[in-house]
Amino acid sequence: MLTLADDSDDSLKALNFILNAWEEAAESGIPPEMMAYAALYAALTDLVGAFGEGAVVTLIDELGPRVRKGEFTLSRTRQ
Repeated sequence: MLTLADDSDDSLKALNFILNAWEEAAESGIPPEMMAYAALYAALTDLVGAFGEGAVVTLIDELGPRVRKGEFTLSRTRQ
């Protein structure tokens, strides 16, 4: 089980739940790409429900430049 150093913040608690589910899925043989798609789908449907389609489209549009700048690129190699 993964545990973050300070999980008193709700966002860190949420991330801890996601990381633990991800680890459990990986141990069950679920490919990481499938987990990523499922996580994105779940996140987007919840965000649309909470904030509406327009706000989510704005969020998604803002992610492109951030991805291109490498903000979500980890220093690791795939094997």
